[in-house]
Amino acid sequence: MRKPNLRDARKRTKEEVKIISDAYIIPDGIESMGKGKKYYLRTYGCQMNLRDSETIRAILEDLGYEKEEDYLKADMVLLNTCAIRENAHNKVFGMLGRFKNLKKQKPNLIIGLCGCMPQEEVVIDEIINKYPWLDFVFGTHNIHALPQILLEYITQKQLTIDVFSNEGNIYENIPVKRDSKYKAWINIMYGCDKFCTYCIVPYTRGKQRSRKKEDIINEIKALVKDNYQEVTLLGQNVNAYGKDKAGNNYYLENLLQDISQTGINRVRFITSHPWDFTDDLIRVIKENKNIMPHLHFPVQSGSNKILKLMGRRYTNEDYINLYKKIKKEIPNMVITTDIIVGFPNETKEDFDKTIDLVNQCQFDGAFTFIYSKREGTPAAKIKDTVTTEEKRNRLRELNKLINKYMLESNKRLVFKTVEVLIEGFSENNKELLMGYTNTFKLVNIKGHKDNIGKIVLVKITEAKTWSLNGEIIDEKEQD
Repeated sequence: MRKPNLRDARKRTKEEVKIISDAYIIPDGIESMGKGKKYYLRTYGCQMNLRDSETIRAILEDLGYEKEEDYLKADMVLLNTCAIRENAHNKVFGMLGRFKNLKKQKPNLIIGLCGCMPQEEVVIDEIINKYPWLDFVFGTHNIHALPQILLEYITQKQLTIDVFSNEGNIYENIPVKRDSKYKAWINIMYGCDKFCTYCIVPYTRGKQRSRKKEDIINEIKALVKDNYQEVTLLGQNVNAYGKDKAGNNYYLENLLQDISQTGINRVRFITSHPWDFTDDLIRVIKENKNIMPHLHFPVQSGSNKILKLMGRRYTNEDYINLYKKIKKEIPNMVITTDIIVGFPNETKEDFDKTIDLVNQCQFDGAFTFIYSKREGTPAAKIKDTVTTEEKRNRLRELNKLINKYMLESNKRLVFKTVEVLIEGFSENNKELLMGYTNTFKLVNIKGHKDNIGKIVLVKITEAKTWSLNGEIIDEKEQD
């Protein structure tokens, strides 16, 4: 049994990151352990977790398992978890409670847990003490070793925990079963060294480490050959790409420039920290039409006092100046953000400064959250004087303002013609198609299913707060 610890998770040394290309092996004896069986995989959290689940799915299918959407019918159930907020924890533990009753009915059911939650010491201790019906647990650093972990469980028939805290390496040649045939997540870096005081990610994901540009570009070229239309470059702080390598002078702007020449129709990247956003990056986005004019740009707070307590290393004024520079250089850039309310000891004046910033920037969208205490982070030690009721009131006020600007942003597209990548059928109305504009706005569309997987011209007919309605322009009109 290997368990994580906070001391090792905090470490940042100058030890060179290893790039390992031969770590994925299926041991003898389990090559067909899943033959005739089904697995259920549920993913919580960010795009990095979604991308991890694509690898987990590929590994399980290498072992013979087939995908199952209903956990009640599965032979193996696995939760890929998020640790960033308490709410995510509660959902996972609630699901594990359901699995307990299911295992009583199906004694041969295999139950697994992975992702960021197991990287926390307190979670592993809770699992050992309260969830003995779990069968195997692994973390973020050893997804490639899932076959060996399953072999250990099958051999010993007892709870197998293989989670460790370290700075991390890079593993290549790991299989992937992508969610979509038209767009793909591409990891370009892992980990984070920013250590914002509220954030658990640097402890669960390890230090900042960038993939080789050749591996990234070759992966995208292969996707172009398979007729993929869009890639999204992933990193906890994606615009710090390359800055972890000593003597390196190849950064995100250089990578974007090279990717733009691969023939891929659309390129996106998330998530960006204002600290690392450069003029060269703005220039490359502006000069390349296949780099999409959408930027997710977390601000977190409009109060300089709170930003300092958060360890964000920029001020309200820094953020707004950079925001204005980006909008001046790229007027059609759509900018979304993240905002936390109720950080420990946030006053009404602090919150009002966040409201003022939102009014200045008029974001096209935002993910908003009440601060969630994460054990092991510096912010967790701050005595909090803000009541839960006040935090909820502030969130409601903020969301009302955000929704106002979202609707205004969407209304500006009504009667305009935009390019949309059609991804499939609308979740709420199977008679409609759905897709995203180049600025990442969701559009529900009247059109023929033959357009799925294509980038087409769409006339926007109606704007709602969270989505748009539109009609595909006849091909003759497009010509």
